[in-house]
Amino acid sequence: MLDTATYTPRLKAHYAETVRPALKEEFSYKNDMQIPRLDKIVLNIGCGAEAVKDTKKAKSAQEDLTAIAGQKAVVTKAKKSIAGFRVREDMPLGAKVTLRGDRMYEFLDRLITIALPRVRDFRGVSGSSFDGRGNYAMGIKEHIVFPEIDYDKVDEVWGIDVIFATTAPTDAEAKALLKHFNMPFNS
Repeated sequence: MLDTATYTPRLKAHYAETVRPALKEEFSYKNDMQIPRLDKIVLNIGCGAEAVKDTKKAKSAQEDLTAIAGQKAVVTKAKKSIAGFRVREDMPLGAKVTLRGDRMYEFLDRLITIALPRVRDFRGVSGSSFDGRGNYAMGIKEHIVFPEIDYDKVDEVWGIDVIFATTAPTDAEAKALLKHFNMPFNS
């Protein structure tokens, strides 16, 4: 059994030992608190039209996202009714989960080392998906690239939005942070 009192995720130790000193030297920070770090990772599955037809789809998405994240996902609901899309207020439309701390580093490790290489025709992630404030967003077209998902038991293949929130003030610093974690940027 895993001893959680002494266990440190691999990427968390890598950040403390390698990434922090490298970023401090690269951007010549005067204070250690200026060094960018990962704040949180948010995962989101939007079911869309499938959830409107069948409300069990959002529950299925929640179960799959819970398996991927290792933390219970919450069902996202419609904020207001939209008659043209047959959406009613409080109708379940997807699922989301916010990862922080050790679970965040474990997910990042699994994403970079296992899931992304399993994506069909993978040539790297876009290096231009930063928001101007040091946060990065990417999408995965099929959630079945994660090893936690049993392909035979999947009733629907979902796309996942992955948002990396960092404490970096600029996109260049955030990109350097993610590059040090071996994020496979194509540009």
